[in-house]
Amino acid sequence: MEKSETTLTRLRAMVGDDGAGGRLPPERVLSARLGVGRRTVRRALDVLEGEGRVRRRQGQGTFVAADGAGGLGLDGIAAHTNPIEDIEVRLAIEPLIARLAAIRASRADIERLGQLCEATRAARNAADYERADAAFHRRLAEAARNVLLLTVFEAVSALRRDPSWQRLGENGRCFKRQATYSSHHREIVAAVAARDGDRAQAAMFHHLADVQQRIFEHAFPPLRHAATLEA
Repeated sequence: MEKSETTLTRLRAMVGDDGAGGRLPPERVLSARLGVGRRTVRRALDVLEGEGRVRRRQGQGTFVAADGAGGLGLDGIAAHTNPIEDIEVRLAIEPLIARLAAIRASRADIERLGQLCEATRAARNAADYERADAAFHRRLAEAARNVLLLTVFEAVSALRRDPSWQRLGENGRCFKRQATYSSHHREIVAAVAARDGDRAQAAMFHHLADVQQRIFEHAFPPLRHAATLEA
């Protein structure tokens, strides 16, 4: 455990020194430089990716992530936004990501998307579902092969990991609707596999519109109750 924490601390410092957009050395080089096994390095990079400090591009390497727009940094942005704005941005970009993925995804991308779709269906708890769901949407963003879209997607994803958002996320959008959202994922994968951009875009919009509705219902329960009484 101590070795893992030391590795993570040293990698955090390295990320800070490299600055946004910098490319980290390959895992084997980091392993030799830090004097630890590649598995320890990989776990530390997983943590940094979860924190939004680095981003991985398949076949290209690991890069230091941008801080965020306007010099605020992700922590500053998180303090000025909320999950409702988050889902509005996702509705704007992820249907396009799905359309592009239908055009550009490799066979390996499609196979991996299918595996992650199954992982969301088989998840046994909210934490497992969240991990599989996040990995599914990120792999789709990678498959779109658009660096700018991927950068925006990663920034938005990092905001959702803010602790203050977790309760709304868990209650409003994930494990309780696991079967429904997994079926949405299957439809998206089927559309991408069929190279049907229109269908993929529509399926993603439908999926996120449902997520948005659940967030609203959780965020504004009195409004929902009032509407029921009026009806």
